[in-house]
Amino acid sequence: MNILVTGGAGFIGLNFVRHLLKTTLYNITVFDYLTYASHPKEIKQLTSHSRIRFIKGSIVNVRDIEAVMDQEYEAIIHFAAESHVDKSIQNAGDFIQTNIVGTYQILQQLFKGYAKKMIHISTDEVYGNLNSTDLPFTENSPLSPNNPYSASKASSDLLVRSYYETFQLPLITTRCGNNFGPFQHIEKFIPTIIYNAFYNQKIPLYGDGLQVRDWLFVEDHCQAISLILEKGKCGEVYNIGGGNERTNIDVVRQILEMMGKPESLIEYVEDRKGHDRRYAIDSSKLQKELGWKQAFYFDESLKKTIQWYINNFEGNLL
Repeated sequence: MNILVTGGAGFIGLNFVRHLLKTTLYNITVFDYLTYASHPKEIKQLTSHSRIRFIKGSIVNVRDIEAVMDQEYEAIIHFAAESHVDKSIQNAGDFIQTNIVGTYQILQQLFKGYAKKMIHISTDEVYGNLNSTDLPFTENSPLSPNNPYSASKASSDLLVRSYYETFQLPLITTRCGNNFGPFQHIEKFIPTIIYNAFYNQKIPLYGDGLQVRDWLFVEDHCQAISLILEKGKCGEVYNIGGGNERTNIDVVRQILEMMGKPESLIEYVEDRKGHDRRYAIDSSKLQKELGWKQAFYFDESLKKTIQWYINNFEGNLL
């Protein structure tokens, strides 16, 4: 089968491509614009594999998209997105173009019959904020985004829903918790902690550090998407959560302890505008209907992630 992975040179997309190579016999086309957060060296190495081909292009550019639609795909796995909240607050233009217009362009290709189905990869941030006593988000939780990034993803989710309801296109949406693991850009929370701790630099922590996130190891996320690709029902939304709620300050302290670094490296900074206090995901639908089970515990996955970054820092690979 031929699979198209948009954003396949980015953090989660790259991990998913590697997962497919290990667990399937699919022929995989990676379509990526190679922005600052991508991994061109890794993709170049992967293209030596007979089942991988890479096409550089933007999901906003119609000509680029038409170039990759040179065959019929069993499925499109749509990862491509701008995802850094801080950057969206500074300038939302790229987020609107990539996350909304880009998703529209990919939907148009599905409409034209270039793929048998599409999985749209979204985020728990579209649900907005939870109070400390609230139950975790379910697939039926209302969309209530609080920053430009999450608003752009919620918009793309609604586009996907509309194309399913209006045209009965074979579409599935997934919404995941905060991912961590190898290949994540160092601008993100856990890589920033590891990087700054490794080089004995101050670690910026927003506000009081008591914001809560539900952490999901990227390999568990990839396994879930693979299962949804195989067994998921079109028109459905599937939440993918790690069940690992941690405050930001606790994550920082745990990483510092694992790395043997002092807590004096922590530096509290002014809180981010529109900063959601808590995210938590209920994955029971995915577990009950498709049989998904997590394979990695948070602590062991965090150790694995820290070691991966240290190896790459020392090897000057990042």
